[in-house]
Amino acid sequence: MGKPTGFIEYLRELPVDRPPLARIADWKEFHPHLEEKRLRQQGARCMDCGVPFCHTGKLISGSASGCPINNVIPEWNDLVYRGLWREALDRLHMTNNFPEFTGRVCPAPCEGSCVLGINDPPVTIKNIEAEIIDRGWDEGWVLPEVPKVRTGKRVAVIGSGPAGLAAAEQLNRAGHLVTVLEREDRPGGLLMYGIPNMKLDKREVVLRRIEVMEQSGIKFICNANVGDNVEAQLLLRDFDATVLCTGATHPRDLGVEGRRLAGVHFAMDYLTASTKALLDGGPEASPLHARERDVVVIGGGDTGTDCVGTALRQGCRSLVQVEIMPRPPLERAPDNPWPEWPKVYKLDYGQEEAAARFGADPRVYVTTVQKFVGDADGRLAEIVTVEVRWERNAQGQFVPVEVPGTERTRPAQLALLAMGFLGPEQPLLNDLGVECDARSNVRAEHGRYSTNLKGVFAAGDCRRGQSLVVWAINEGRGAARECDRYLMGRTDLP
Repeated sequence: MGKPTGFIEYLRELPVDRPPLARIADWKEFHPHLEEKRLRQQGARCMDCGVPFCHTGKLISGSASGCPINNVIPEWNDLVYRGLWREALDRLHMTNNFPEFTGRVCPAPCEGSCVLGINDPPVTIKNIEAEIIDRGWDEGWVLPEVPKVRTGKRVAVIGSGPAGLAAAEQLNRAGHLVTVLEREDRPGGLLMYGIPNMKLDKREVVLRRIEVMEQSGIKFICNANVGDNVEAQLLLRDFDATVLCTGATHPRDLGVEGRRLAGVHFAMDYLTASTKALLDGGPEASPLHARERDVVVIGGGDTGTDCVGTALRQGCRSLVQVEIMPRPPLERAPDNPWPEWPKVYKLDYGQEEAAARFGADPRVYVTTVQKFVGDADGRLAEIVTVEVRWERNAQGQFVPVEVPGTERTRPAQLALLAMGFLGPEQPLLNDLGVECDARSNVRAEHGRYSTNLKGVFAAGDCRRGQSLVVWAINEGRGAARECDRYLMGRTDLP
C-alpha cells in the first residue's frame, strides 16, 4: 500500500448526510460528497493486511462475507490514495458493471469483513466506491462500449433488474445481439421501482446507465410481459439463447384476520406506485398514499426501511415498524465473530428520519400482527399486535409463539407488508417448462446457470432466492459467461 501507516494516522470519516428533517421534505438523494483530500485519506486507511478478506465473497452462517463480485478493493483504495482516479475506475469496472448502484444500495459486506474492522472502524469501502464512479461520470470516462465484431447470435434477457442488466452488458461485450424484455413501463426492475428515489435516483443514476447500454447496442423492450403479451415459446424459437432474470417477486403474505381490508398492501406495490407517481408528474399523484395516515410497516429489512422513508416523505401522521425478530445487540455477539456479517443494531436512514420526526426509533421488536380491524366501510382502522417469544418446536426449529396478555391495539389506516419474498412468480416458468427446486426457484446449478431447457439460463433472485443487488450482478455476469460458452463453444468473459 502507498501509505502503510494510514490506518493508524486517519480515523474513519464519512460525509455528513443532509439533516433528516430537511431531507424528508423532498425525494432527492441525501448523501453528499467528501472533499478529495479527505477521500484520499480514507483510501490510505486500507491496510497492507496480507490476506484481504474484503473481496472474498463467501457465504458464512447464511450471510455474505466480503464482496460477492470480488471487487479488488485494496487496489482501487490505493489508487484513490495516490490520486489516480481514472485507474481506480478501470479497476472497479473490471469486476463491477454498475458501481453507482452498489455504491448506493449495497449493505457493504466488504466492510463487515475488513481486517481493520477486527479492532477499529473498517475502511469506508462503499463510500469510496461511489465516489470513484461518480467522478467517472462527471469526467466523462463512462462511455458506450460497442463491440468491434458481432457474432450474429441473438440472446433474450428476461428482466432488467441488476442480474438482467449485468448479463446483458456482458453478452453485448462478447458481441452478441442482446434484447432485454421488461414487463414494466421503464427498464431497471428492482433498481427502478423496488428502491425509492432518495436512495437511488432514477433519472440521474439508473436511466443514465441504461442510456449508455442502449448506445452500446443493447435493445430494451418495455411493457413486454413474457407469458402474457409476449408468448414465451416464441423466445425459444426466435433467439439462440435466453437468460431468465425475473427476480423473486412473489411476496410473503400475512394470513391473519382482516388481511383483505382496504388499506393493507404489499410493500412493493406501495413503493412502485410512489416512484411511478414521482416520475410521471408528482409524488402526490400516487394511488397509495400515506398523507395524514397512521402507518404500520410490517417487516424489518431494507424494504421495510424504504417504506418508512417513503411514508415520511408522503406526510404520514404516525409510524410504527413491526419486527418479529429481537433487537440486535450493539456489538458483535460471541456467536457472530469477524469476518461474518455483523448482526448488530443500526439506525438506517428511514429509522433515523422517523426518530427525528416522531422522537424515537419506530421499530417494535419481537412483535407480530395478530389481526387487522376495519371500519364500517371495510377500510383498515386499527391493527392488533402481540409480542412473541422464540421457542423450539418438535423438529428443533425456532418458531415465534405469542405471549398471552401482550396484545395492543394501534391506529392504522395504511399497513404495508414488507416480510420478504417466497421466490419467482410461476406463470412464465410454467409456460417455458422450466424446472424449479423445492423452494420454487429456478433449478440451475450455481456456476453453470443452465436450466433443464437447452439454451435457457437463469441468474439472480429467480435462481438463488431473495438476495442482495451485488449477488444479482455476480450471477448475471456468471450466466452471461456460461451463455457465451454455450453459443460459441468457448468464452473470454470473466
